[in-house]
Amino acid sequence: MKLRIFLWAVLAVLGLIAVYPVCFLFVGSLMGNDELLANLGPVLSGRDGYVVFAPLPKFPTFRHYVELLLDSPEYFVMFWNSMKITFGTLIGQLLFATPAAFGFAQYEFRFKKALFLLYEILMLLPFQVLMLSDYLVLDSLKLLDNLWGIILPGAFSTFPVFIMYRFFKGIPVSLLESARLDGAGEFQIFVRIGLPLGSSGIISAMVLGFLESFSLIEQPLTFLKDRSLWPLSIFLPEITQQQAGMAFAASVLTFLPALLVFLGGQDYLEQGIISSAVKE
Repeated sequence: MKLRIFLWAVLAVLGLIAVYPVCFLFVGSLMGNDELLANLGPVLSGRDGYVVFAPLPKFPTFRHYVELLLDSPEYFVMFWNSMKITFGTLIGQLLFATPAAFGFAQYEFRFKKALFLLYEILMLLPFQVLMLSDYLVLDSLKLLDNLWGIILPGAFSTFPVFIMYRFFKGIPVSLLESARLDGAGEFQIFVRIGLPLGSSGIISAMVLGFLESFSLIEQPLTFLKDRSLWPLSIFLPEITQQQAGMAFAASVLTFLPALLVFLGGQDYLEQGIISSAVKE
């Protein structure tokens, strides 16, 4: 009993440490400029001392949210750019990654293992390794300084294939054979059997895809020169120290969509992580 209480106490402390940055953002967004300067002076103004941050604002205000939502039209432009990039990428992954994962899971063909190994290698390579080749390809296709230059590489990402593959692999082969004996075509099998039974993997891949696409920074900075095309993830670094309150408010509003998507797909995401960790 004492051991259980001790474990719960340790988990509670670790949970508070993990949640603290979120609380830090929310409380800071409700503080006035003078209070932020008093607490974060060593960071904002470069004066000597240490940062002191109160758990609650002394004089709560929504001024920073009003300034951001009513006096910063570039915020909405970047928000819609993020939505275009995110949902364009997710639609592309549904169209290309889903049938690819089903094909790898349920069909046998030459060089299957070699191709899937190539998918896994591409999944592990970071953006910095592929940046030059991606840049040259997009430049040859005239897609630099275009949102499609961000959407297309994400739409053909190999990571969702890896996530969905494990779920499609769990579909019994006998079920598919029975459907074939009843006269079902391969496309009907994919739509009526593969998609419903693999829906958990598809949703988990979409949740991860949303979280990744919504927070892109390096790709837009590399491929987009026109500031009017920048997504919301680049808006935060552009806020100056004199706009610290707005930075806190923008961080909270940027964090909320990702939080809602994560909470909505949490169960599917856990299933996807567990399935990805299981070796055949």
